[in-house]
Amino acid sequence: MSEKDKVLDEITKAVLSYDETGLLSGVKTALAMNIDPGEIIEKGVAKGLRIVGGSFERGEAFLVDLVSASDTAQKAVKELLEPEFKKRSQKSQALGQVVLGTVHGDIHNIGKNIVASMLFAAGFQVVDVGEDVPADEFAKEARETTAGIVGASALLTTTIEGQKAVVESLKAAGVRDKVKTIFGGAPCSPEWVKQIGGDAYAANAMEAVKVAKQLLNVKD
Repeated sequence: MSEKDKVLDEITKAVLSYDETGLLSGVKTALAMNIDPGEIIEKGVAKGLRIVGGSFERGEAFLVDLVSASDTAQKAVKELLEPEFKKRSQKSQALGQVVLGTVHGDIHNIGKNIVASMLFAAGFQVVDVGEDVPADEFAKEARETTAGIVGASALLTTTIEGQKAVVESLKAAGVRDKVKTIFGGAPCSPEWVKQIGGDAYAANAMEAVKVAKQLLNVKD
């Protein structure tokens, strides 16, 4: 295992053990090694969160475990990785505007926050509407802004219907043909997105950036 892989593995383990001090130390080490912040998130922080999320879905972990891991990860993202993204982001005109949030009934925010950070770093303007957001709020923001994309995350099987409600609300507001939609989260899949009439599925934050660029015809 390379030194880079070892550091990323330590970051994942720190998330799994809710070790805030160890996580911050690991992220600082990774940044000092010039590991890309996006890679630190995807192969370190988010990897740990996916493991905890999978355990929770299988009934092998409790909500407190999910919350503890998320809180630990959020500390590193907010204090170290987001500032790094902002430092490295281009000063050019934004590639486009994205309305982003977690669907109604779902209070999880770490995945959504990571996607927001990655989109910002890529040059998008992000309108973060938060967590537990009613479907019509997504539509309202899409109607009142110049957003080209609406993205909605669902982390639980009990809240995934909220993504379908977002598509229906966009239609009811008369803006469905003006915006593209991206959906993601543990229970989400390409088949589900097709079923509800969405435009795209993103399995992780890096893919969300790639898909957003494709939907808006942005060339790298």
